[in-house]
Amino acid sequence: MKRFHVHVGVADLDKSIAFYSSLFGAEPAVVKADYAKWMLDDPRINFAISMREDAAKGIEHLGVQVEDKAELAQVYDRLAAADRPVLEEGATTCCYAKSEKSWIADPDGVVWEAFLTEGESITYGGSPDFDRLASANAAPDACCAPSVVPAKTSCC
Repeated sequence: MKRFHVHVGVADLDKSIAFYSSLFGAEPAVVKADYAKWMLDDPRINFAISMREDAAKGIEHLGVQVEDKAELAQVYDRLAAADRPVLEEGATTCCYAKSEKSWIADPDGVVWEAFLTEGESITYGGSPDFDRLASANAAPDACCAPSVVPAKTSCC
């Protein structure tokens, strides 16, 4: 069964953990010095926050987390059918987890990831170069054009 994923950049991790723990009525499943994650069943969501110097605050990206390779293949087929550039990251370490993942941006530049978590990691990991996912519909100098997450933004 798939799980919706949201990753939010925050300015104060402790205050945000307290807020989201109250909002969700649950403590995070994972807490690190710069990161926290809730794996909720009601609503079924993987909700993560991180406090990174070089990351924007607010929603960083959205995603679909799957439970097995068959579901991942289904979601990857959907990404390919969306007729948008797909960044196939493959096996990677991100957000203290080992994952298999790919990325896509919608026509307005909202970045989505599809991923299967395959284990824990002791490091936060890196971020892919999202430049290939820029929206072809948004002129670079347009007012209020959606921006693609910068390459230095944390992942999730």
